[in-house]
Amino acid sequence: MREDPERLEFEIEASDGAARTGRLVTSHGPVATPAFVPLATKATVRSLSSAEVAELGYELVLGNTYHLMLSPGAERIAALGGLHEFMGWDRAIVTDSGGFQVFSLAHGNVADEIKGRRGQKPGGDQGSVLEISEEGVRFRSHIDGAERFIGPEESMQVQAALGSDIALVFDECTPFHADRDYTARSTERTHRWLDRCLAWHDENGPRRQAVFGIVQGGVHPDLRERSAQRVSETAIDGIAIGGTLGRDKPEMYGVLDMTTPHLPVEAPKHLLGIGEPDDLIEGVARGIDSFDCAVPTRLARHGMALAPLPEDRFRFNVRNAAHAEAAEPLVDGCTCATCRSHTRAYVHYLARAEELTGVRLLTLHNLAYTESLVACARDAIRAGRFQRYREAILAGSPPWDA
Repeated sequence: MREDPERLEFEIEASDGAARTGRLVTSHGPVATPAFVPLATKATVRSLSSAEVAELGYELVLGNTYHLMLSPGAERIAALGGLHEFMGWDRAIVTDSGGFQVFSLAHGNVADEIKGRRGQKPGGDQGSVLEISEEGVRFRSHIDGAERFIGPEESMQVQAALGSDIALVFDECTPFHADRDYTARSTERTHRWLDRCLAWHDENGPRRQAVFGIVQGGVHPDLRERSAQRVSETAIDGIAIGGTLGRDKPEMYGVLDMTTPHLPVEAPKHLLGIGEPDDLIEGVARGIDSFDCAVPTRLARHGMALAPLPEDRFRFNVRNAAHAEAAEPLVDGCTCATCRSHTRAYVHYLARAEELTGVRLLTLHNLAYTESLVACARDAIRAGRFQRYREAILAGSPPWDA
């Protein structure tokens, strides 16, 4: 770990067990932690303007290197003032490396794993990914089929051009079904790529751009411990936990339990791709400081509203006929713009009619609900009652009552 306040500062203000609250100070302002980070995959949080995202209380969003390098291109964004200027967002931005998207082409994504669609076998050379080698990955663009290449240096170059406040190093996101031998070899290659990312960034990267390393190792305790120690020993500004987290939630929490004890206490810790309400609470309980996930916005596009319903995975389908004449808001007590101004019946009608306004209203609600969840967690940690808050959320209390 390095300490460079020009790039990033992290201050822990209060702790309650492993849970902690603090401030992550970037070149575009502070971020209160624990924090949820909405995805601005293609330079937008889908269906919302940047001003609307800021009004919800968010201070950090995540842009996607893979998608932005393919369209509109990092050079064009750089020529237009960088990603902040391009999307009209004056707060902090983290960019992922593009590794997750590229390797999803080869291995399949999380949904593929859950549904048993395993895609290519690790190291395969068919389909969209043409070759995974020590240098990087050759793949076909999902836009036009053109052959492209991305490796550690290329990923850092794109992120430098985008001008994000925090860049993530290039890594291979191995799937759950990869065997231990492949996972071990992949993790070691990810460590070598980490060194190359840092070397390129030290020589060429923006002076005030922070760099986070990524811990891999699959579900194997010794590989996770080795990766945590290896990543922590390098000149990074923070740590992200990546790779497969197991087949189910208990195994995911087990992976966190085998990883976080080996990370420096003072390091900001980010959990990649996780954001369901119970997972946020369990991650905070284990000392995670920030999370990114598509869940709130993706659910909105499928007519789903987040709600304090643990027996239903903290959501309900507003398109269901039972809501056609419901005069109450999506969630009683919610103060988001959707719940303040519209009935569940109205959102039901819009969702069934596939009106874009319905997606927007559900997105506003889901992101507001998620922000309330982490904001109230911060309050609970400061008050020394996080465990009670955790129990109440998991039992079905809304954040503002828990």
